[in-house]
Amino acid sequence: MAIYKIAEINILINPIYGYTKKQMEPFICGETDYEFDASATREEIERSVSRDETPVPPALHEGPIILTKICRRMLEDYDGFFFHSSSLCLNGEGYLFTALSGTGKSTHTSYWRELFGGKVTMINDDKPIIRKIDGKFYVCSTPWMGKSNIGTNLNAPVKAVYVLKRGDENRAEQVSPAKVFRELLEATLLPDKRENTAKLLELYDGLFSQAKLVELYCKPEIEAAKTAYNAVNEEKI
Repeated sequence: MAIYKIAEINILINPIYGYTKKQMEPFICGETDYEFDASATREEIERSVSRDETPVPPALHEGPIILTKICRRMLEDYDGFFFHSSSLCLNGEGYLFTALSGTGKSTHTSYWRELFGGKVTMINDDKPIIRKIDGKFYVCSTPWMGKSNIGTNLNAPVKAVYVLKRGDENRAEQVSPAKVFRELLEATLLPDKRENTAKLLELYDGLFSQAKLVELYCKPEIEAAKTAYNAVNEEKI
């Protein structure tokens, strides 16, 4: 029996494949009590494989099944939700960048690492969870960190969420959730129950009452990271 701590929740997961087990090793917590079981069964993996139009090894199906189970329970019972983004920690605060795949989230966060050096720690380059813990919203890493596997087992209070868009200039504007609502919904796992949709919307309201929401138009250059940082911090660079 293996217990993993993800988003401050102890979860029972028994990986079938060594690939999944290796991915999840940094999140083993060594405790015996757990909240729920998110293991994938062989039948679930087989069904996932059968639906895949581009065949990949069954081992690559196990992780997404586990992550989906975790995210469903997070929203159901633990004030948390999946948020497709590249996330980093700077000065103890979390910054998240969401956009459609291929827009340049990972490229943009690489500029933050170039700009701030060792002050930046990548939380998760692709699949973090945002969770409300003791009244405060945190970005929490998961074992699934994107193709480049960039990230670490780290949680940080959310400072800002950026909706990243390509532009001819570097420009950032704080906006309301209504302005970028479609992008926010595209970034998460849509609820499978009507009552959970209300929970998700309530969590979004709570998150953006605490954290800043920014629409960021940018070019692929380090100046874009400066623009993004200056949009949410009084001390400019």
